[in-house]
Amino acid sequence: MRSLDDSLEARRREAERQLRLYAVPQDAEQALWRKLDNVYFQRHSADEIAWHARQLYFRVEGREPIVKARLSRSGVGLQVMIYLPDQRALFARICGFFGRERLSILDAKVYTTRHGYALDTFTVHDPASPDTAYRAAISYVEFELKRALAEDGPLEPPPVGRMSRHLKHFPLTPEVSLFPDDKGTHYILEIVAGDRPGLLARIAYTLATANVNVASAKINTLGERAEDVFLIDGARLHDEAALLRLETALYDQLRVS
Repeated sequence: MRSLDDSLEARRREAERQLRLYAVPQDAEQALWRKLDNVYFQRHSADEIAWHARQLYFRVEGREPIVKARLSRSGVGLQVMIYLPDQRALFARICGFFGRERLSILDAKVYTTRHGYALDTFTVHDPASPDTAYRAAISYVEFELKRALAEDGPLEPPPVGRMSRHLKHFPLTPEVSLFPDDKGTHYILEIVAGDRPGLLARIAYTLATANVNVASAKINTLGERAEDVFLIDGARLHDEAALLRLETALYDQLRVS
């Protein structure tokens, strides 16, 4: 039976093979990989690891935001990589941008490097646009999201996405669960709600305004049902009254029509 170490090593070797096909110099990726841990290599496919390294190996310590987009390997939408020194409410800023652009977030992999950089990967989709429109959207997303992150202005309130006709007639009662993780260092937030454009932006905004940091996120959309799990931390989470206020604020956002 293959061990975890063997599996991760095979993933690295496959990423290295792909990098050589793109003429990336031998071992150039190590400048980035030294800043990553096994959690990163577990969460990402060899293709994603190679894509990240190809874009970042020569600017690991850069201070400007790096935003790169490509057609999603799943065949639906765009995959967007964001890399920059970590900053407060970054997850909310990214989700807010996609929400304002009416892009639904199908998947989000949130990761912080050993030297304090955010390396986040989102898969986004516009249900109203044909698949052929995504190639034209790549440059737009790269330019506009980079500009939004570089400006670092006040956090904008989230957009209110339009509820689908189906959800209006068959509403899904939101569910919010919040409890400590096994190590007691973070909290796990589980949310079930009817999916709509901007839903994740509203959740992220609520967390950011409560000074809660998102350490990782697992986004799962099943039709019009969103099942999202977040690993979060923040000083206020250790106060029962603050926890109750956060749960109430989340319910309020999820019930907005």
